[in-house]
Amino acid sequence: MADSFVVHGRDGGGPFLLVSDHAGQAIPPDLAGLGLSEAERARHIGWDIGIDGMGRALAELLPAVLIEQIYSRLVIDCNRAPGHPTSIVRVSDETPVPGNHDLSDQQVAWRQQVILHPYHTRITCALDERQAQGRPTALVALHSFTPSMRGVARPWQAGILHNRDSRLAQIMLDLLRAEGLVVGDNEPYALTDTSDYTVPLHAEKRGLPYLEIEIRQDLIATPAGQTEWAQRLGRLLPAAWQQFCHVYGEQP
Repeated sequence: MADSFVVHGRDGGGPFLLVSDHAGQAIPPDLAGLGLSEAERARHIGWDIGIDGMGRALAELLPAVLIEQIYSRLVIDCNRAPGHPTSIVRVSDETPVPGNHDLSDQQVAWRQQVILHPYHTRITCALDERQAQGRPTALVALHSFTPSMRGVARPWQAGILHNRDSRLAQIMLDLLRAEGLVVGDNEPYALTDTSDYTVPLHAEKRGLPYLEIEIRQDLIATPAGQTEWAQRLGRLLPAAWQQFCHVYGEQP
């Protein structure tokens, strides 16, 4: 099987490493689409709609490296720790996932070994390399969210998620809200030690500043929307980093 990730963009010398845990829709052929129709797999339950195009455009603009997961979150969720109850979901947004029922320990381990672990190893290698070079680094995790969940509309255009370190998050919240946007503070999801895996593992354990950014999917479902948000974040991320360095004494 091919690598579980792709790397986009280039290292332009800046502080940001971009990651996308749910950018892909691929399902290994042996899993027969997990028993779901193509239409079901294309819904928000299968991937973070629009974050692939937005993330790649942002990587080119900054410029920065983007490490992007290519497999559907329905196969295994790369933002969940191994063994987490929602690592391999049996039901997602009230949709049963037949191919995820009655899995053996060996089947679960295979998905971890060929999809989950290689992706996170690649992120670890990128961060290790930057650390060895003595470079300041901020991890930016890119996600998107469905405009409604279980019939309830979500008013936020974007959300900034944070856990133990809220410094960069607060700066980014202020910058986005200054643009007239409705931005959730740990909405529509809250980042915690157990609900997420990527940020706690790669940023908080290392003491790195970070952002987890959620964008509402209807705003980035088209190339035009993806470009608009990439340009916005391409402006605001460097501005947020400059403020962070000024306030907290980091080297820009």
